[in-house]
Amino acid sequence: MLDIPLFDDFKSWKAYCLEENKPLYMPVLSYEIMQRGRTEAEIWAHLKKAYLVMTEAITTGLTEDMTSRSGMVNNSGKKVYNTPITVLSPEFQKLISRAIAAKEVNSCMGRIVAAPTAGASGILPAILSTIQELHQLSDEKILEGLLVAAGIALIIERNAGLAGAVGGCQAETGSAAAMGAGAVVYCLGGTIDMVFNAVAITIQCMLGLICDPVAGLVEVPCIVRNASAVSIAYSSAQIAIAGVGAVIPVDECVQAMGEVGQSMETKYKETALGGLAATLTGQNIAKKVLIQNIEILPEE
Repeated sequence: MLDIPLFDDFKSWKAYCLEENKPLYMPVLSYEIMQRGRTEAEIWAHLKKAYLVMTEAITTGLTEDMTSRSGMVNNSGKKVYNTPITVLSPEFQKLISRAIAAKEVNSCMGRIVAAPTAGASGILPAILSTIQELHQLSDEKILEGLLVAAGIALIIERNAGLAGAVGGCQAETGSAAAMGAGAVVYCLGGTIDMVFNAVAITIQCMLGLICDPVAGLVEVPCIVRNASAVSIAYSSAQIAIAGVGAVIPVDECVQAMGEVGQSMETKYKETALGGLAATLTGQNIAKKVLIQNIEILPEE
């Protein structure tokens, strides 16, 4: 069993893998067995189920009605997926539509995997399903990638935070994008340094992103940020796997994320008091949503 402070930082994770000649996912698997008291077979079965739920969320979002009670969610995933006017390559268009679709399932009270949070629930499903399709990767490799993503999340959580209420949207969609970028590079055979550079570059690109949900609902701008996050994750993965370094080491990037989150004003951390939530339109939507949810009791 693991006898080092693994997942305190990326440096320790790398050192352990090099010393023990283990792939990145192996110590995460051992950590899960130790922490959860599950067998290896149970861990793999749980990962398989989680990935199935992720892909089912994409299918649901692209085939069923995705209209939320607030009206702010209205089948955007399908619209992006089916539009004949293309700005992006077909693969890129599919990537962002999947992110939107899976996140819309969350906003419409469907079943999702919070990875690492519900507000970022469209990111890993889109990233992993698309890279699997593009490179014909096995389910086993994708599940290993999920473990790598989990290890990345553990370190970010310990040193910065994963919740929007703690560190803004950089902590939610930013962390999910970093998890996805690292998983992509791992699944494509990148080195440990390449994987960690992908994480670092992603964090650098999403540093300082506030959490300002309109009407306090995880819909606007959360859904479109899932799409932008997968775009950043893929670009970061491409840069890193080409051998381009992040310059600022990944552990220092995580520390910076934590420092920025601590310095961020409360109104920018999931309170719906600042940013887009504080705009005139945002406030009008909030009033409308509040009125819709008031229960009118009958007179006695």
